[in-house]
Amino acid sequence: MAEIFGFDAYSPKEIAEKVENVGVTKAQLPFMSVAMLGVLAGAFIALGAMYFTLVTCDKALSFGLSRLLGGLTFSLGLVLVVVAGAELFTGNNLLVMAWVSKRISTKELLKNWLIVYAANFVGAFGIALLVLLSNHWSMGGTAVGRLAVDIAAFKTSIPFWEAFFKGVLCNLLVCLAVWLTLAGRSVMDKIAAIIFPISAFVAAGFEHSIANMYFIPLGIMLHKMGIGSGLQNTDGLNLYGFAHNLIPVTLGNIIGGSVLVALVYYVVYRRAPKTHE
Repeated sequence: MAEIFGFDAYSPKEIAEKVENVGVTKAQLPFMSVAMLGVLAGAFIALGAMYFTLVTCDKALSFGLSRLLGGLTFSLGLVLVVVAGAELFTGNNLLVMAWVSKRISTKELLKNWLIVYAANFVGAFGIALLVLLSNHWSMGGTAVGRLAVDIAAFKTSIPFWEAFFKGVLCNLLVCLAVWLTLAGRSVMDKIAAIIFPISAFVAAGFEHSIANMYFIPLGIMLHKMGIGSGLQNTDGLNLYGFAHNLIPVTLGNIIGGSVLVALVYYVVYRRAPKTHE
């Protein structure tokens, strides 16, 4: 039937095998390669977040249309990560499949996560600095900057468990997007696979740890400059507020990607059947 209708996407079982093999390769990359690719991924996600802020600052848009357009524009980040090539912490939660299969060690898994997470922060924060210095935030009569502060203020005011579960739902969709890209054989296949899951998590207001490494520092820096004065919930625009968001969101992202995607698909497709004597 595949030959008749031209359906040439990889099957879910083939995707599971690819995810496991890719996980082994990622875990064995040299430190410098992982670090540089991690910086790129953080920067790419930040560029998607910058695009999101620019588009959604238009108050003439209805709520639904604003969320939809924001989600579509934010998808730029993962498109760049997947197509251009980079190491993203949330996507690398899928390495759990190779770990459960005992093809990589716990040390290799945690080492990859730690390096990529730190490098993602460098890339995301670097773009936040460039956005600040470029005066991009002043567009629309500082509407972009005011929204950036408002976004950061909201994120730092989210209660711990709410942020955690929003992180779970976010990375469930992010890792499903990455999973779907491995089904495709062309660049357009991969882009199409990314758009719907990523725009869904953004439109729904879920929390992505690496995106927040851009959103919150930028909001803090702009607030220190007096942008967005008079906005509510700005008491959390400091390092404590940043950590208050990032810790539960990161933990939620790990559960969403590692357990709800990688572990589930491992059980379905990669777990060795029990042998009976």
